[in-house]
Amino acid sequence: MSEHPELFTFGDPEPVLSPRGLLDYLECARLSKWYEPPLSLDGLARAANASVFHASAMFVKRNILSHAFIPSKYLSRADFNRFCWEFLVFGNAYLEKKENRLGGLLSLVPPLAKYVRRALDLDEYFFVPMFRVEHKFKKGTIFHLIEPDLHQEVYGLPQYLAALNSAFLNEAATLFRRRYFKNGSHAGCIFYMTDAAHNQEDIDDFRTALKESKGPGNFRNVFMYAPNGKKDGLQVIPVSEVAAKDDFLNIKNTTRDDQLAAHRVPPQLMGIVPTNTGGFGDVEKAAAVFLANEILPLEARFTEVNEWLGEEVVRFGPHALLPEGDGEKSGKKSED
Repeated sequence: MSEHPELFTFGDPEPVLSPRGLLDYLECARLSKWYEPPLSLDGLARAANASVFHASAMFVKRNILSHAFIPSKYLSRADFNRFCWEFLVFGNAYLEKKENRLGGLLSLVPPLAKYVRRALDLDEYFFVPMFRVEHKFKKGTIFHLIEPDLHQEVYGLPQYLAALNSAFLNEAATLFRRRYFKNGSHAGCIFYMTDAAHNQEDIDDFRTALKESKGPGNFRNVFMYAPNGKKDGLQVIPVSEVAAKDDFLNIKNTTRDDQLAAHRVPPQLMGIVPTNTGGFGDVEKAAAVFLANEILPLEARFTEVNEWLGEEVVRFGPHALLPEGDGEKSGKKSED
């Protein structure tokens, strides 16, 4: 090994937007009969449970919308729940129009959006649950609710994509902490022994005791008897326990705020305990603003199916925290 000092660098600074810009060149892959989505729908489905804040923020919206939804003979509450949930997760949701023998409307059923593909003729759709298994829907029987993308018009993309990095970092921090406690290496320390009073047998016994304190035996007390030992003959040098603990809390809090900002959900509605003495403010006022700015616009998006059918099948009732009449301003109609 060379005795001369060795210098190295980590390279030049890399702009954050540079590699991400490559995504702008991605297109919906064109297969023989349909287009593939620009992002993996399986990946988006798995990412929905990556972080408690990411999943909970979407569940809040779904639950509020489901509560206000008025079921009809064509669309049940259970089917609307799936339709709503898939739109929030994938940015795409579908309703299949089931027809009777005379061609009239029988019911609306949401096929699993994860397996729906848009045909080369954009008015047609396929259901592809597995390799070489496909079902072509009758033309004109699929309603496609889409969250528009700036780069292509075939599929939609969810609004929370910018927060996925924060969700994954939050998950990684939690998994790291779980492994940290599971493997039993909680000390994160170096045992430094310099006392000459110890013999090799004592050192071997001490090493065995430390090994047995890991895993299922973690947090066990270790007794060390050193006759004629000197001060500082046995030292415990912490490595990074304090720093890792502080970073964990900072990562969890920062990524949580990123996800809530992406979903535009007030922390009061997420069951988050405030760390400051002033709290988060009046929960009813925050909920009312959330309903007016987020839920009512979503309700207006879901009523687009009425325009497609030419019949009112999606309706929502009033919200208790909003002034009477606000529901009608968003394009909803009363039961009358």
